[in-house]
Amino acid sequence: MIPKIILGQGSTRGLVRYLFGKGQANEHVDPHLVASWNDFAPDPGRSPHRNPKEVEKQLASQLDQPVRMLGEHAPQTTFWHCPVRAAPEDPVLTDAQWADIARRIVAAAGITPEGDQEACRWVAVRHADDHIHIAATLVRQDGRRPQRDHDIRAVQKEARQIETDYQLRRLKAGDGTAAKRPTSKEHFKAKRLGQDTTAREVLRTRVRRAVAAADSEAEFFALLEATGVTVRLKIAPSGDALGCNFALPGNNNESGEPVWFGGSTLAPDLSLPKIRERLTTTSPEPATVRPGNPWHQATSATERIPYHLSTDNDHTAQGQLVALGATLDLLPLTAPTAARAELQQAAAAFERATRSRITADLTSTRVLRRSIQTIWRDRPQDKDGAGFAMLLDAAFTAVAFAAHWHRTRQNAQQQEAAEQTLLHLRTAYGQVAEPVLAGLAHRSPARHTKHRLALHLRQATPEYAESILNDPAWDALATVLAEAEAAGHNATTVLDQALGQRTLDDANNPARALTWRIHRLSQRHAPGPRAEAARARSATQRIGVSAHATAVTPPPQRSAARRR
Repeated sequence: MIPKIILGQGSTRGLVRYLFGKGQANEHVDPHLVASWNDFAPDPGRSPHRNPKEVEKQLASQLDQPVRMLGEHAPQTTFWHCPVRAAPEDPVLTDAQWADIARRIVAAAGITPEGDQEACRWVAVRHADDHIHIAATLVRQDGRRPQRDHDIRAVQKEARQIETDYQLRRLKAGDGTAAKRPTSKEHFKAKRLGQDTTAREVLRTRVRRAVAAADSEAEFFALLEATGVTVRLKIAPSGDALGCNFALPGNNNESGEPVWFGGSTLAPDLSLPKIRERLTTTSPEPATVRPGNPWHQATSATERIPYHLSTDNDHTAQGQLVALGATLDLLPLTAPTAARAELQQAAAAFERATRSRITADLTSTRVLRRSIQTIWRDRPQDKDGAGFAMLLDAAFTAVAFAAHWHRTRQNAQQQEAAEQTLLHLRTAYGQVAEPVLAGLAHRSPARHTKHRLALHLRQATPEYAESILNDPAWDALATVLAEAEAAGHNATTVLDQALGQRTLDDANNPARALTWRIHRLSQRHAPGPRAEAARARSATQRIGVSAHATAVTPPPQRSAARRR
């Protein structure tokens, strides 16, 4: 059940006319009162022998009476409007049940505390089976103002209890960081124009992508212009830009003027100050090493996200979630056509999981941001699709950790958003990875080579060897191991390196995860004989030191968590 509070000024006459009218798209079906402050307010929807317009005028006059009595001392905000909507799968409630819900909502908001005969005047109008509108004036009948401190939070809390009491769909509790939902009017306008998405949602997606792709504020505005977004800056007397509004060409109001959306009304992190902060803290630092393969760099940086989410530094973890969201925002633009739709839905879902009450530290996200921007700009070669597949595999694991991170901090909405993202990523991963794995398996080496590689695998990771060997992806893994050897790598060494990058415990699929890691490692320059000999000596020395330490020191007891 979703309540949404809207404040207004002036008389309630226009609001009452809307509540009992046909609606913007004739969506109001049989509007009528289900409850009121005195239970006998005039009902324009149930007065067949009177002119409905006259009844509307009478109802608005009665609602406004306490406000008019104050004259020039009346408050600037004069009325309170709260639509309350049930979920599509909820049972149809009766008028009496909706009346009870309305009374509980106005009591929770402080509009009409239970038993208070001098409280504000209000009415509840039912439009259809699934929702009502509550309208109230914000002056009590004794001339005082209602005590409605934190009414949004209080109403949401009461809505969660109503869902339990009436066995309705249970929504997740929020923390105030969610983006504003499109209004009913916006939905009806999009439907009338034959569009699947509202202007608000289109703008949110385009602005988020521009933030993810830009290196500077100038490039940010240039990208918006290139994607058809009109920008209007709020200029201070000093000439500095304090904020910005966004609009889509052709999305005009009744006067023919553009419908503007402030950045913060699209999402809390899309105000101009927030965008500037993000562009500054994640701008690419001067390169100190030779540029590498951006697919490999992005994948390696994404693979480190679970580590950051597992530490005690929540600010760094929150920064990683922001970077992961930016990655998902840009991936659909470079994705194969088959996976593009699912990746767009994944990015839209994960948008909610990128924000919490924790301040993000973005200093550790530069590598991921720079590499994903390079992929977006330069479209580096990925002839077999392996680069995209290995990045998606790493992103899937990172999103799973994000869901767990939010769960442990009781961020229910963010957790649900991350879990929804996993469903879309799973589908997209199959669309991208299956052809790549099939191509690798088609080049699978001879049986004796696979048998030898299986021995290496059993030595390197005995706990996972059998499950990997029985996995359909084993043929692809054998191919990349054989090709690594053909490129001059040692199979045992490259297996050890792949396993040392990160444990397979949290991998979505150990066989596939190992395939992508070895595929990435095999494309590096193979070490020469001297380097291999030095590495072997180093490994021997480590084994010797470890054996000596074991002989003189009893092994520590592993914790239950570690054993698991």
